[in-house]
Amino acid sequence: MHRAALLTSPRPTNGFQAILAIALFAIAAPAALAQPSDRPGVGAIPYQDGVVAGTTFRTWAPFATSVRVAGPFNGWNQNSTLLYPEGEGWWSRDVANVGPGTPYKYVVVGGGETMWRADPRGRMTTPNFGNSVVYDPDAHEWSDTPFTMPVWDDLVMMEVHPGTFGLDAGEAPPATFDECIERLDHLADLGINAIALMPVNEFPGDISWGYNPTGLFAVEQSYGGPDALKRFVDAAHERGIAVLGDVIYNHWGPTDLDLWRFDGWSEGPWGGIFFYNDERAVTPWGDTRPDYGRPEIRDFIKDNVRMWLEEFRLDGLRFDATKFIRRTNWGDLAEGWSLLRETNDMIDALQPWKISIAEDMDGDSWITRPTGNGGAGFDTQWDPVFMHPMRSALITPNDADRDMGTIASIIDGTTEEGDASKRIIYVESHDEAATGGRIPFAVDTGDPLGWWSRKRATLGISVLMTAPGLPMLLQGQEFLQGGGFSDTQPLAWHQAEDHAGIVDMTRDLIALRRNLAGRTAGLSGNHINILHVNHDAKVMAFQRWNQGGFGDDTVVVLNFSNTAFEEYRIGMPHGGSWRLRFNGDATIYDPEFTNAPAFDTVADGPPYDGMPQSMSFGLGPYSALVFSRPRIGSPDITRDGVVNGADLAEILSKWNSNDPFADLNDDGIVNGTDLSMLIASWSPKGKGG
Repeated sequence: MHRAALLTSPRPTNGFQAILAIALFAIAAPAALAQPSDRPGVGAIPYQDGVVAGTTFRTWAPFATSVRVAGPFNGWNQNSTLLYPEGEGWWSRDVANVGPGTPYKYVVVGGGETMWRADPRGRMTTPNFGNSVVYDPDAHEWSDTPFTMPVWDDLVMMEVHPGTFGLDAGEAPPATFDECIERLDHLADLGINAIALMPVNEFPGDISWGYNPTGLFAVEQSYGGPDALKRFVDAAHERGIAVLGDVIYNHWGPTDLDLWRFDGWSEGPWGGIFFYNDERAVTPWGDTRPDYGRPEIRDFIKDNVRMWLEEFRLDGLRFDATKFIRRTNWGDLAEGWSLLRETNDMIDALQPWKISIAEDMDGDSWITRPTGNGGAGFDTQWDPVFMHPMRSALITPNDADRDMGTIASIIDGTTEEGDASKRIIYVESHDEAATGGRIPFAVDTGDPLGWWSRKRATLGISVLMTAPGLPMLLQGQEFLQGGGFSDTQPLAWHQAEDHAGIVDMTRDLIALRRNLAGRTAGLSGNHINILHVNHDAKVMAFQRWNQGGFGDDTVVVLNFSNTAFEEYRIGMPHGGSWRLRFNGDATIYDPEFTNAPAFDTVADGPPYDGMPQSMSFGLGPYSALVFSRPRIGSPDITRDGVVNGADLAEILSKWNSNDPFADLNDDGIVNGTDLSMLIASWSPKGKGG
């Protein structure tokens, strides 16, 4: 069909078609039952009126001549329980004595066919998307443990595939959400505070990535169904971990899809009322792009968003492949763009603390600009501008082929808004791991747990936790999961013990990124200054800061080469003492690392790199160093104006910890030195007492 001839899919009229449907219903149905429902909602909604219980069935089938509902309550009789036409293509009916757990299907007559259809808004299904099942959304008793979404600048995410995350190597997938709950303590101990779930919507079969949705409102039954997801969210929240969902509105199916020609109507070979019925339907995954021009489809999508955020209490959503919502093969799609804007405006109006993430992959800043400024209104987006070059830098075999100018540029990553949280940075996701392998495997396919793979993989984690942006790991990245990503390959959880030092390294880096010890606030700030780029040596350094000052200013040094340096010098933005907070070459993380001689140091050297001072240190191969300015604490720990027994009690209660307030000399441990400083300042009566 020529592009100029493309027409918007026709909308049913409210005239003859509706009158005919009402007339047919009146002939076929007993008069006492010929009443549409006046209850709110769409789908199968359980109700209780005093002693009378039942379910309201409501669906949209604008070209149908009749719609019935069948189930065990009528012996699966396709001619028994008629729904009443409300007009505008809607059909509904209250059916008494039908409650939660009851399977059902719609019997739709249209286009000369009788079709058995799952409910487009069905909240639960029998296995493998068989029948829809009536579901009570209020049945789950939520925990009373309070949970607050972390500040976005504090987020450290892990992408999780529910079907493999809860299992160990050798176990048969899929895992259930209840099995995944058993792994949450590991994430909490690691410092992860946001889980980015891959799609949990119903899909064909029991095993999938999840990006082939058949039931948009149903939770995959092989994972345990809707109540199991709620238990998972509860369990994560109890551990202080947010849960983010993954939603697919760029295409549906394309297989086992009861939405396809749902009421018998279509134009030519296309999909009917839920889809475009011309070339706009074409996507890389089949001809099933939703018709964003239909108000009913826009409401279908926005209601789906609200369900995940409100009923399931997800803390944010990742919108898959938004480029294919806002564009077709022939250019921009205005109604897709406006749908994205309306959806983000809706989220901001109802629950503005929940994060909206785009996977657009074009590096387009308009995606995260506010809708009032013409943008799509997403809070952040996956950043391919960072991911592809950084991944290449980590896996490229020859040091000479690493371009330090490119690395410095993508680490800088300054956005137009000056807000680092506008980008999510990563080097492994399900896509890259599936096509190119995980970093350890891509570095050395013959020995993915060898020295080269360990060093480059941990350097990648170091970059993620120190560069501006919201860092995201892929499940198992913290213990060097190798191979690729597959929905049939459970994690090798035993490697968390085999490589406990690498897990410890990841935990330490996450603690620095989140400033859990109060000494590296700059790593979650918006500011960066590239201090040093040495293309020949493959070394760079940069400063991060939030407000600046002691306990805030942080300097990161990265070595992208196999060369160890006994003494390496960089220019520093401030003179004086700098404490070493992390050495990625330390043997405490791996006995085969070289333990480069890096220690606390003083920036008192000559001007260098255009900076007024400089300092030198040892630097290991494929390693990172993190320094920050020490904060000398006040002996008046309780801030009551005197140094007395209350402060002594604080010192003793925090003994051998790294508490930033009791650690008066900021050397990383509360010990006798801090006690001596407190005693030297003892003033139980206050100033002049």
